[in-house]
Amino acid sequence: QQSKLNSFLWTIKRDPPSYFFGTIHVPYTRVWDFIPENSKKAFQQSHIVYFELDLTDPYTISALTSCQLLPQGKNLQDVLPRDIYRRLKQHLEYVKLMMPFWMTPDQRGKGLYADYLFNAIAGNWERKRPVWVMLMVNSLTEVDIKSRGVPVLDLYLAQEAERLRKQTGAVEKVEEQCHPLNGLNLSQV
Repeated sequence: QQSKLNSFLWTIKRDPPSYFFGTIHVPYTRVWDFIPENSKKAFQQSHIVYFELDLTDPYTISALTSCQLLPQGKNLQDVLPRDIYRRLKQHLEYVKLMMPFWMTPDQRGKGLYADYLFNAIAGNWERKRPVWVMLMVNSLTEVDIKSRGVPVLDLYLAQEAERLRKQTGAVEKVEEQCHPLNGLNLSQV
């Protein structure tokens, strides 16, 4: 059955070989069992691993957070139509109310509280640009909340690379991801 899986692994034939592996931003536990052994073996054998962004670097996380914010002095209420803003606020109040019911016993056992989790995901939402709020709202579902605390595949592989003392790097800068999204106009978002 493993041999029939699409590996999303490209091999660049050279000595030693190089690999290109496509990942997605979902909790690794949702996809790990479907990643073929040839991809896992390529990762294990690699000495140097490059990621889209370096998600283990505090500067990257800080820059990613900063780029999501509206210009100083602006709030989401200033840029969204009143009706959409009102519906968004109501939806976030609903999510905050539901979060304790969406969390798993395992999450609670690890000391994760619904209020903390809500603030970690949606805190400062009124200062974020609309595109980032849209992405945030898309991740505020019961299924996504239940998997919080589990790293996405990219982060899991980066943590594994660190643990295995592999040399790591990034192929993109935060700005290269942020500026195109921030350049979308409201109708595109």
